[in-house]
Amino acid sequence: MSSRDTTVSTRGTGSAVFASILLMVAGTVNVIYGIAAISDSKFFVGQTRYVFSNLNTWGWITLLLGVIAIIAGVSVARGGVFGRTIGIFIASITAIGALLGVGGAYPFWSLGVFAICIVVIHGLAVYDPEPV
Repeated sequence: MSSRDTTVSTRGTGSAVFASILLMVAGTVNVIYGIAAISDSKFFVGQTRYVFSNLNTWGWITLLLGVIAIIAGVSVARGGVFGRTIGIFIASITAIGALLGVGGAYPFWSLGVFAICIVVIHGLAVYDPEPV
């Protein structure tokens, strides 16, 4: 039996690692944005109207999503099923939030975050930890 027969190959491991890194980066950005929104930073446009809530509420939601995304990214990096499940869910919610921000002051930034979320969802969805 050669050494090739004893190795376990998994489908999509590189995509899962990449998605884990992107999830942690997106989570960190959401934490920074959440803190900025909670502290009424001048970064956000002062005349912006919010449909669902005010800036502070949106900041707390963004902060919470960011923390959960970081936790899910670490779990995916360690190979946990929890991270994959929560990562797909959080990336989906963050993608919806990014699409809601397209009409705001930074539409291309929102589209970039949306694209990152789609890559994360794809990377986590194609990962198959079972041996091939």
